[in-house]
Amino acid sequence: MSAPAPEVPNAPKQSRTVSAKPPKRRKRIGAKARSSMLLGYLILIGLALIYIYPFLISISGSLKTDAEATQDALGLIPQTITFAAYERLFTREPFALWAGNSMLVAVCVTIGRVLFDSMAGYALSRLRFRGRTVIFAAFIAVLSVPGVVLLIPRFLILSELGLYDTYGGMIIPLLSTAAGVFIMKQFFDSIPESIEEAAKIDGAGTFRRFWSVVLPMATPALVTIFILSFQGSWNELGHFIVARQSPELNTLTVGVAQLVSGQLGAGNQFPLQLAAAVLMSIPVVVLFFIFQRRIMNTTAGAEKG
Repeated sequence: MSAPAPEVPNAPKQSRTVSAKPPKRRKRIGAKARSSMLLGYLILIGLALIYIYPFLISISGSLKTDAEATQDALGLIPQTITFAAYERLFTREPFALWAGNSMLVAVCVTIGRVLFDSMAGYALSRLRFRGRTVIFAAFIAVLSVPGVVLLIPRFLILSELGLYDTYGGMIIPLLSTAAGVFIMKQFFDSIPESIEEAAKIDGAGTFRRFWSVVLPMATPALVTIFILSFQGSWNELGHFIVARQSPELNTLTVGVAQLVSGQLGAGNQFPLQLAAAVLMSIPVVVLFFIFQRRIMNTTAGAEKG
């Protein structure tokens, strides 16, 4: 009989563990793709500069003297920085009154449009009544009509109703828009009606289903209406020209237009006009940055759901 083989001391045992997979290598970007990306970034930077440059000119021009603003209107670096234009806006011009009127009108119009446009959009999307298609077609037709065409009829209606030269005449005609109703109606059409079945079984009425079930799901559309409504009413000019006459009802757009036309002083007044334009754009810029994050959050939530 053969003897068993002697054990070799300190012999390495065979490892049964599976070796870890090597990390995946990132795909290298080819020279052609890299060139395309670089060209795309350059185009985007160029477009951004085209849009930002006028705003930078406004900020720079508002800090110049009248003489320097006339001689070097496009220069971005003022030779002498002065805040005289901003001081004059708040001491010699009723800028605070203009800003207060604009804020009052913008807040009322924004709240009204979010409420009425969403209610009208839900009615056209969910309620079945005679003439619904004709009404929706009329909304579409209104979208193709230029707003300037409606200014004279709007003036005549306000005069007949006794709303001319009042806050009501400035706010009420702007409380709803065909574009807002169209956006909300299309968004409600994308929500399945089966979501409201449980609320129907529980005995919820039409308004309860709209307010508690469907409206919270329409946050992206409501944010869109909110931004467009505030921006549109804040920058509105044509309607305020035909809806009011008293200087006490002037908004920022009307006041800045009077500054540009020279009704409130002699000379070009470039720094004063640019200072008013800069201050006027701040609320819209702040609103955009605040709700930009909100829009991104709602989009991310929709993708996860």
